[in-house]
Amino acid sequence: MFLRGMNQRGEEFLELAKTLDISSTGALLACTRPLLSNDLISLTIPAPPPSSNGLIPAGTPPMQARVRRILHAGDVNLLGVEFLKPIG
Repeated sequence: MFLRGMNQRGEEFLELAKTLDISSTGALLACTRPLLSNDLISLTIPAPPPSSNGLIPAGTPPMQARVRRILHAGDVNLLGVEFLKPIG
């Protein structure tokens, strides 16, 4: 899942995070970027290139989420995020 947001200096970032668990209301992600509790982020699920028959969507719209929990595990940060609008 692509994770996009702003760092503490106001600079935009984009990182590929590993999705460990996902539900209609949130997700557990693993990433190397340090984030803070209550940070707002945007998540995008990568999709394959669109097929010529149009049966596979071109991609998913970004989902807004808030960081609710953070666990530092060595070089990896485990993020518990809550979607601002449940999916599904």
